[in-house]
Amino acid sequence: MKIVEMRIVPVAIADPPLRSAFGLHAPYALRTIVQLKTDDGLTGLGETFGGSIPLGDLEAARPLVLGQDPYRLTRLEEAIVGDPVAARNADRPWEGRLTVPAQTFAAIEVACYDIIGKATGRPVADLLGGRFRDQVPFCAYLFYKHAGIGGSDGLAHASSAARERDDYLAREALSPEGIVRQAQDFVRLFGFKSIKLKGGVLEPAQEAATIHALREAFGTDIPLRLDPNGFWSVKTSVNVGHELAGALEYLEDPTSGKVAMAEVARQVPMPLATNMCTTTWADIPETVARGSIQILLTDLHLWGGLAATVRLAHLCRVFGWGVSMHSNSHLGISLMAMAHVAAAIPNLTYACDTHYPWQAEEVIAGGKRQFTDGALRIDDTPGLGVELDDAALEQLHAQYLAAGLSKRDDVAEMQKIQPGWSPVYW
Repeated sequence: MKIVEMRIVPVAIADPPLRSAFGLHAPYALRTIVQLKTDDGLTGLGETFGGSIPLGDLEAARPLVLGQDPYRLTRLEEAIVGDPVAARNADRPWEGRLTVPAQTFAAIEVACYDIIGKATGRPVADLLGGRFRDQVPFCAYLFYKHAGIGGSDGLAHASSAARERDDYLAREALSPEGIVRQAQDFVRLFGFKSIKLKGGVLEPAQEAATIHALREAFGTDIPLRLDPNGFWSVKTSVNVGHELAGALEYLEDPTSGKVAMAEVARQVPMPLATNMCTTTWADIPETVARGSIQILLTDLHLWGGLAATVRLAHLCRVFGWGVSMHSNSHLGISLMAMAHVAAAIPNLTYACDTHYPWQAEEVIAGGKRQFTDGALRIDDTPGLGVELDDAALEQLHAQYLAAGLSKRDDVAEMQKIQPGWSPVYW
């Protein structure tokens, strides 16, 4: 079997005006869809970050992919990645760009596993060591947000009717009361059994008050998480950590860097998690030596694919770290890739993050996948278990061309509504 065609399609999907420490989501989130076709008529799908840099990187990898046997992933990884530690480039931003070879390979590897699954009649999870679980748990991912649902009804164009809709996609949520209502919707609609709040947006005391409001609304049965994206000082992190003692399942990236994280970890009562201070294999020795974290949020897109994520989870077990999964704005191909690898990880200690409920559009046939009791079921469907909706792909590609975006820039989006805005370090 040989790969004879590689199609790379950039798409844009409507994204609500969600807030983070980095600023504001644009009306559209960018993704890249990869299709690999073989000489015996099989097609495999992959999905990754969007914009001009991933497109360029994937295009550069094309001659390394065409003509290859999709089963020979070690050879393909060596051709694209080589030594993942030597390939590290610490001067590049960590999120939203395929600027390291491991991330380019990840998108291709997922498509190859989809092909192998279809060829063998097995779901991808069974190719990664076998399913440890059939039901993969996900958590509610809450955001402070402005009114609007994204796309053509983005923040600048949101009508008063949209702002008044009783719909979590449209409603403003910039207060504890708004976040509690958002959480109630997520639990009611999707059955999530844990809750994460994206922080670093309001003053830390207000975000602590939001966590207390969630705890009061949901009691102790639903675990809570808070992620300020590294925008708090050590002092603020420690103070809030003590304020929220007993209220949080874990505190994710309260401050920035391995040294500062280690200082906080020594002084707060809850475990610290990261998907920022430890994002490459080269980061691991120092993270272990300093004791910076107790939980690692894996990400197949960042760490080099599905097999790499399984290896990473095994390494977490060696170091006694808990395991969860990071998310970015994504479509159903990424969702199912995440679910398949999570199904094959025995020590998935915490429910996975996902932005999926915030994305109203879809590129897979049959429309959006549905969560049942906060989980996705992995069945015996070969490969990833999804196929492309060709008409939807073309529509989302046309949307990409019309949007005119080449990269994610949350600061620039925030400055459109608040000129001169810059991130605040508390």
